[in-house]
Amino acid sequence: MLTWGGRGAPARPPGAGAPRRASPPLPTTARRRVPLVAGLGLTVALVVAAIAPATAALRVGPGAECPPEQHDCSVWDDDPGTPGGPGGGGDNGDGGDSGGGGGTAKCQWNGRPVKCYDDLLGWFDNGTGCYAKPLESPPTPAPEGKEWYLLTCNGGDLGAQRPELLDGPPPGYGAPPDPEELARRALASIRLLPPRIAVAPRRANGPGLVGLPVWMWAQRDPDDGAKNYFGPLHARASDRGLTVSIEAKVDRVLWNMGNGETVPCDGPGTPYTVNGPYAGKPSPDCGYDSGYAKAGTYTVSATTHWTVRWWTGDGVEGDPITQTRTSGTASIQINELQVVTR
Repeated sequence: MLTWGGRGAPARPPGAGAPRRASPPLPTTARRRVPLVAGLGLTVALVVAAIAPATAALRVGPGAECPPEQHDCSVWDDDPGTPGGPGGGGDNGDGGDSGGGGGTAKCQWNGRPVKCYDDLLGWFDNGTGCYAKPLESPPTPAPEGKEWYLLTCNGGDLGAQRPELLDGPPPGYGAPPDPEELARRALASIRLLPPRIAVAPRRANGPGLVGLPVWMWAQRDPDDGAKNYFGPLHARASDRGLTVSIEAKVDRVLWNMGNGETVPCDGPGTPYTVNGPYAGKPSPDCGYDSGYAKAGTYTVSATTHWTVRWWTGDGVEGDPITQTRTSGTASIQINELQVVTR
């Protein structure tokens, strides 16, 4: 990655002829940098080739300088971006959807997902918002063809219970376990964490240049459990003899580059290292290879797209549930390359 930053030796020592690159010693700070190339001619060729599409108006000359306030063109070893929040909603119990996508819970009250069956309350009916179960101690014997039920209404509010004499079971009563609800209940038992992103170059460590590639990657923090960031994660839930198993994993990462463009990546990407085999080149698997067309400061974020597969104990598989988690942000400052002609 070609960026500029730091306060090394002047780019043009007094009395020098054509401009040349100063070679200051490597600093000992956490922001490691190494010169991208040693020879000026190779530097000019690399920079001009990389930025030609974006800066066609610049004339190629025998020398190139960084801007006056920056005295060397270097590669930075970057640090992580700002950690993300819960990423579009945390894990939601009661079978609800979280983090965007995935359909709607089968049983709801006032937009709030509730269990379709409760061991204490019985079966839920969306139409009335009541749970129903046979009343154990009816106030009077039930007439022929009728039966007493205990109704718990207002979505299961225990303060809204009442006995009711009905001609037959209320709607929803006696329904078997809903396997999708169990899948969502299993999903609520695991943590899908938002990605922790990093980019190179990054504004805190020095600006990058127009037209040069940008690296993006998502880190996996071992302290939080690496699988919680990309999977696969497994869980199961059971109810009245039915067991549902799930597998959750990320199938793509969508990067918002802060300029109206997005970049999809199949995985977390490769961290940039100054001494790696791809130093100064585009990322092998997750990068903004064309770079930014204009100078400016850009705010980058990433969203992981999870797919949750689920199946019952007898091997029947249901429709996948989708989830998203969105990262915090990282800033990139992009400046123009100064080309000097003689």
